[in-house]
Amino acid sequence: MVLVGDVKDRVAILVDDMADTCGTICHAADKLLSAGATRVYAILTHGIFSGPAISRINNACFEAVVVTNTIPQEDKMKHCSKIQVIDISMILAEAIRRTHNGESVSYLFSHVPL
Repeated sequence: MVLVGDVKDRVAILVDDMADTCGTICHAADKLLSAGATRVYAILTHGIFSGPAISRINNACFEAVVVTNTIPQEDKMKHCSKIQVIDISMILAEAIRRTHNGESVSYLFSHVPL
């Protein structure tokens, strides 16, 4: 793994579509911290968190690992205080409604329902 760019004295945010066992994302976090990042966050669409994932996150340098609720996380959150969940049910419901009614879904890129 090679780090491209300067993270010294900066907050680093890792973005990924999913994390399963979290080996890669934890390795990336360690790289960022050793390169001088002051804090490291991860933002993931799908937190699968299988096998050693929770242990790895607990032992990693993350300030927080933020995931959506596309996969239930209540049990994982009991074992890892770093996991935070964003509820995306309203945006999914609106996307379904717009698709059903033949309306623009791309409208949601700039108008997020709360």
